[in-house]
Amino acid sequence: MIAAAPDPSHLIHPVILSGGSGSRLWPMSRALYPKQFLPLAGADTMVQATARRVVGPGFAPPLAICNEEHRFLLAEQLRAVGIAPGGILLEPEGRNTAPAATVAALAVAERDPDGVVLLMPSDHVIADVDAFHAAITAAAAAARHGHLVTFGITPERPETGYGYIRVGAPLDGLVGTRRVDRFVEKPDRATAETYLADGGYLWNGGLFAFTARAFLGEMERLHPETVDGARAALSEAREDLDFRRLNAEPFARTLAQSIDVAVMERTDLAAVVPVSMGWNDVGAWNALWDIAEHDEAGNVLQGDVLVSETRDCYVRSEGPLVATVGLTDAVVVATDDAVLVAPRERAEAVRDIVSRLKAEQRPEGHLHTTVYRPWGSFRGIDRGERFQVKQIMVRPGARLSLQMHHHRAEHWVVVEGTARVTRDGESVLLHENESTYIPLGVTHRLENPGKLPLRIIEVQSGPYLGEDDIVRFEDTYGRT
Repeated sequence: MIAAAPDPSHLIHPVILSGGSGSRLWPMSRALYPKQFLPLAGADTMVQATARRVVGPGFAPPLAICNEEHRFLLAEQLRAVGIAPGGILLEPEGRNTAPAATVAALAVAERDPDGVVLLMPSDHVIADVDAFHAAITAAAAAARHGHLVTFGITPERPETGYGYIRVGAPLDGLVGTRRVDRFVEKPDRATAETYLADGGYLWNGGLFAFTARAFLGEMERLHPETVDGARAALSEAREDLDFRRLNAEPFARTLAQSIDVAVMERTDLAAVVPVSMGWNDVGAWNALWDIAEHDEAGNVLQGDVLVSETRDCYVRSEGPLVATVGLTDAVVVATDDAVLVAPRERAEAVRDIVSRLKAEQRPEGHLHTTVYRPWGSFRGIDRGERFQVKQIMVRPGARLSLQMHHHRAEHWVVVEGTARVTRDGESVLLHENESTYIPLGVTHRLENPGKLPLRIIEVQSGPYLGEDDIVRFEDTYGRT
């Protein structure tokens, strides 16, 4: 059930931060399709689940912040669950959470300077939504009294992968809210065990609540240059379809720091709401093993998986059959182009593999074989010298740009649905099992005029087959 905000005179303004790459969840999470856009912990993707938690009475439509490459993914995933965002801001570059929070506070202040900003990462799991809403109510009350509030997660184990918060005295008149005594960096195992035994420490969950006015006041005091840069980036932003592109030059002048380091560790206004809400930041594959339902052998099995003499493992397939024999405490994750096998306790080290993939410029670190576009998607099927084969899916009513290629010709075969093909100004309809040929240098466009997805097989041939061999003359999605 969605709880109403405590004070109807000012809405709570959810801000969803969606700029991460999720490298520790490779091979499913990749640079062009990171973990927040994946259904890792349920039927919804993580960004969809994040948005659903803050929709209802008392909440303004969520404001989202992401980068250029993920803009259509974010917009489409919110649309798919019926959520109309209050805006989508595009960062020219990732500069950590302090600049993003500053831009968000400025954007909210344009409409409601005293409205409460609820700052949330897009890739966390929260199992107990009612407890989360109760914490929001407490945090909003403290925020309206001028505090910058963080959500402190009741620790369940001596975790070494999280920062901690030392809890201070209760705040007078604000039920469920405490002062922050200090923030503590990620501890070693022995120190984490003492924190757990002490009982006065909470995990730093990376969620915050504050009024736009209070946060900007502290940023002006501590980092005026970041406020100036963020304000200029927002005021000089360019409207692009449903997106607002921040100006790159002033945004580059902002301080590239986390909100914790830039503000929360230095302010006298810090407060914390302790909460136990089934929280997990899903930082690596072992975290998904922790939160998922286990079979009688302690395994988490997803997809086309067969196991024998296997215990306490996370085994997941997004395509091929995966079979294991005699494994214990392992992670096995397979996609259609990559397989990860690692001890569960070493799962976070997959970042080293991602770094090597990037250094070697291998596509497996950057994108999947299925690549998503605002009009649908395409999937590589085969590739060789001077040719490649793709399956293309175009959503109902969508169309590709009017374009041409300098280096390749294309053959299209319709396998499902109806295609409208424009070629040198002439338009024809093609149905299942019909085909056409697009010679090199010919202006063309593919559209789906039907009510069902259009699927075609495309065979490209030529000396260069890169995605950058596209000259766009007209585009529905502003990419010309």
